Amino acid sequence: MAVSFLANEVSDLCIGKPAVRSLPLSAAAGDLAAALRRVARSGAAACVAVTGPARAVVGRVGLADVLCFLCTDPEALARPAAVFSKPVSALLPKDGAGEVRRVDPRSSILEALDAVLSGAQVLAVPLRAGGRRKQLVGGGGGGGGGGAAAGDFCWLTQEDLVRYFLNSIGLFYHVAARSVSSLGLVRTDYLSVRPGESALSAVPLIRRAVATETAVAVVTEDGHLVGEISPALLAACDETAAAAIATLSAADLMAYVDYFGSPPEHILRAVKAGLKDKGLDAMLALIEDETLSSFSSASSSSDEEAAGRAQLRRPSSGSYGRRSAEEPVVCSPASSLVAVMVQALAHRVSYVWVLDEDNDCRLAGIVTFADVLRVFREQLL
Repeated sequence: MAVSFLANEVSDLCIGKPAVRSLPLSAAAGDLAAALRRVARSGAAACVAVTGPARAVVGRVGLADVLCFLCTDPEALARPAAVFSKPVSALLPKDGAGEVRRVDPRSSILEALDAVLSGAQVLAVPLRAGGRRKQLVGGGGGGGGGGAAAGDFCWLTQEDLVRYFLNSIGLFYHVAARSVSSLGLVRTDYLSVRPGESALSAVPLIRRAVATETAVAVVTEDGHLVGEISPALLAACDETAAAAIATLSAADLMAYVDYFGSPPEHILRAVKAGLKDKGLDAMLALIEDETLSSFSSASSSSDEEAAGRAQLRRPSSGSYGRRSAEEPVVCSPASSLVAVMVQALAHRVSYVWVLDEDNDCRLAGIVTFADVLRVFREQLL
């Protein structure tokens, strides 16, 4: 069993995976926003690959990246429609965070694991043209259809690797039942913000959460976890959530995301009042425009795009791993490694918050998939 475990290739983890939708570096940000809406409606992972010459993968962009860009670019909130004519390359992180690394489908699982543990956020695995793998609806840059086209690739994520190890957890029985605290998996250097702090001040933290596959904890002064701001939950919104980030507190932003599409009236009034106070009339007009037609001025004006704009305020909750109104996923320091893995995979998150039951359930830290995978790599040594 151990021999077969080590003999598996990366391609074994890619069976049935959809080809990734991609855009060139020169594409407009408006095209990216439209592509993200199509991907979200298809039920695929809510992110798009950015490719350079010869379709080399240079990055991965999701709605959280778009929102952070809108909130940090000096002219974005003042002239949101104009910003969407900028190239996609402007949205890619400048510090190399969130690295995408291409791996050969014949690479071993250990090689893929080492790539992730050495800094790659996600792996791009070429799909073999004409092979058994089939694209899902809304998959690759081309059409639907049967086998993968030449040049298509899929994502291999930390979640895929953790699920692979869970399926062979019997080989690691000596660590599977140990507590996450005894394994040293409870990180105390988590990202956090106070409920009353400006959501805008959390944008750098949201960027880091995107790069580390985690989230920003919203924590009270006395250390209690009241919620989180995660890239996955922001992906259930649309571009207008930038207005909420720019005007609301962290606690109110959580409420806005939880009820996106029909936020509480007092939250909506706060967003509009904040935009008016800041003189962001263009964004205010956009919030009040139910069709949001201005956001697509830099992208295609086809019938398909018109239909996409009409559905922009009604994202499918089934397109994302978690429903926005769910509570953060938590465990205790005494939780076993295997229990935390099952819990995270069941909720489609790559981290679990740790609450200390001996300290009035205050937030003690976070367990991440990256650290879980590091435990398995050490065992394989």
